[in-house]
Amino acid sequence: MPQQLFHIAAAPFEAALRVPVLPTEHRAARLHGHSYRARVRAALPSGWSPVGRGFAGGETDALQAALAAAVAPLDYADLNARLPVPTDENLARFVHRRLADAGVPGIATVGIRSTADTGADLAPDGHAHLWHRFRFEAAHRLPHVPDGHPCGRMHGHGFEVILHLDQDLGGAASGGADMGVDFDAIAALWAPLDAQLDHACLNDIPGLENPTSELLCRWLWARLKPQVPALSWVTVYETATAGCHFDGGHYRIWKELRFESALRLEQAPDGDRRRRLHGHSYLLRLHLSAPLDDVLGWTLDYGDVKALFRPVYDRLDHHRLDTRTGPAGADPAGLAGWIREQAAGGLPWLERIDLQQTPGCGAVLCWGDLGPALPA
Repeated sequence: MPQQLFHIAAAPFEAALRVPVLPTEHRAARLHGHSYRARVRAALPSGWSPVGRGFAGGETDALQAALAAAVAPLDYADLNARLPVPTDENLARFVHRRLADAGVPGIATVGIRSTADTGADLAPDGHAHLWHRFRFEAAHRLPHVPDGHPCGRMHGHGFEVILHLDQDLGGAASGGADMGVDFDAIAALWAPLDAQLDHACLNDIPGLENPTSELLCRWLWARLKPQVPALSWVTVYETATAGCHFDGGHYRIWKELRFESALRLEQAPDGDRRRRLHGHSYLLRLHLSAPLDDVLGWTLDYGDVKALFRPVYDRLDHHRLDTRTGPAGADPAGLAGWIREQAAGGLPWLERIDLQQTPGCGAVLCWGDLGPALPA
């Protein structure tokens, strides 16, 4: 599959609203407020900037500045004064229009996260990716791992599950449905599953005798898909830094790492602070796909992924990046490309890299299925 490169950016805003299309007794029909987070994913040309003074390597910061300007009218505002029906979907359309008016090219998705557990990402054609996160606390062990493997011992996790729904809401840039789904209905479908999973030993539940992330995803999919035809992926976070997606036939795992590094962007214009030596706390997600091992019940061991990536990680963490990659490769897009080249031999299953230099801002490099977006 051809390689795709996207720049990503995020920006917060605080606002109050009512949702008038909901029944009057619904809590969201009352005046309330959220700490929102907007995000955008765009395929930008090299050197793009909304003010025409960009440079190769500055695209992520330029996109973040454009997004911050787009959401500025929403910050500390009464959203009903801006939009008759200020749902996440309609707010995403509003932000998309402002980004398009500002000349941002290649917009792939615009998203709004109204709470830590719900959000919507809309493409310009009206295709919507809606998501809702749930949590449960459970014990488990993996009975088929090699002797001495820590997951063979009884232990536990605070699991998180994200249910992703794909819908055609029509016209994300203008018009279209006000709301794709009332998440209270999804929560009602989740409730009986939560009753089985929460504060339980997963190995004791029929069908989960070998409760890997992959098999838990499949177990959930089998119970929810018949009731939720729009369900597109089930995501299970086994830990805060590792998990699995399942779409009914295809598994993809990810492993998240963080590293602390310095850099300077010599290609930035004179006087630009990015020419100075500075640094970031980076977030890196490695997405990998492999066939399911019918005995072990997983595609890849998260610990193996971390170990195989270690030689590359050791060249990133607590180092100066522009001396590793060259000055033109220390920005998020260049660094993601460098990581792909360095990791190819040890991780042939790798098919997507998410790299954030600041929260929600960075680059996505993908040469497999793009797959679902994880909450920013």
